[in-house]
Amino acid sequence: MYKKLYVLPLFLFLLVSCKNKTEDATTVGNSNPTETIAASSNPLPSWNDGTLKSDIIAYVEKVTKEGTPDFIPVEDRIATFDNDGTLWAEKPYVQELFAFYRVKKMVEANPALEQKQPFKAVVEKDKTFFEKGGDKALIELVAATHTGMTEDEFEKEAKDFFTGAIFPGKNVPLKQIRYQPQLELLNYLRANGFKTFIVTGGTVELVRAISADFYGIPKYQVVGTSFKYTFDDAANSIKREPALDLLDDKVGKPVGIQLHIGQRPVFACGNEGGAGDLAMLRYSSGSKYPSFQMIVNHNDSIREYSYQEKDNLSLNTAAKYKYHVISIKDDWKKVFPDK
Repeated sequence: MYKKLYVLPLFLFLLVSCKNKTEDATTVGNSNPTETIAASSNPLPSWNDGTLKSDIIAYVEKVTKEGTPDFIPVEDRIATFDNDGTLWAEKPYVQELFAFYRVKKMVEANPALEQKQPFKAVVEKDKTFFEKGGDKALIELVAATHTGMTEDEFEKEAKDFFTGAIFPGKNVPLKQIRYQPQLELLNYLRANGFKTFIVTGGTVELVRAISADFYGIPKYQVVGTSFKYTFDDAANSIKREPALDLLDDKVGKPVGIQLHIGQRPVFACGNEGGAGDLAMLRYSSGSKYPSFQMIVNHNDSIREYSYQEKDNLSLNTAAKYKYHVISIKDDWKKVFPDK
């Protein structure tokens, strides 16, 4: 998220603009069992037939075939996915939408906050405050809206937000900004013995609130940016303090993986747009087993969005290390699920 949150132009755009089917497609939570997907002749129906789709299937078949040099034991089949721009759309970032949602609720409950920063800047749509404050002001906003409550209270806030939130620009519920091909890939990997993890720059608590429902990934398999925790013995609850504990972005991602998972992933997928996933992909490539790295290239202005890094670092790095690149325009037959 902080690779995302640091991008001031988009955040400021949000500050101004964000106010108070294919029959064989497979989605998380539908009636198609993963066993059927794994055994089908087309386990990735929303991917166009081509080199990348063939490479994914060939890799999975290769490393799951016992008695071969490339076989990976089930306990070592770790797959990590970034979230923003990799599993769901990131224009705008859901984390920021949640922060604005919290500002509105907090000001309604305590009108005096309207005169305090960073609430005042959000209410008044004061772009200058965030331009001058830079990263510090943005982190202050997230800390102010995401901490100071128990985990139970935060989970309720997150649930309420996701229940009613509509994604700006596309005017659909947040479940409909997930990438259909990636949902199929998650299912396919799990059906072949992989354990799938989300490794996000976003705050771990917000993503955990929806990871099982949205992606079929339990909350204990989510790694993300986290605040410092304290235990309140009297209340028998965990609270978060407004101080960062782990910034799970860029070089922080391998650190988060080691801290929470304890081993390198053999399959890793991120996206280009902020170079926040390159360290995770590089870390994955150092596995003692055959590994697979992918980067999502946002090059479909019609069905999704089109944007690239100014220095093209992610795609250049992908070319250097021979990572696989997902062209949304060319590799995905369908981008978003119907529901």
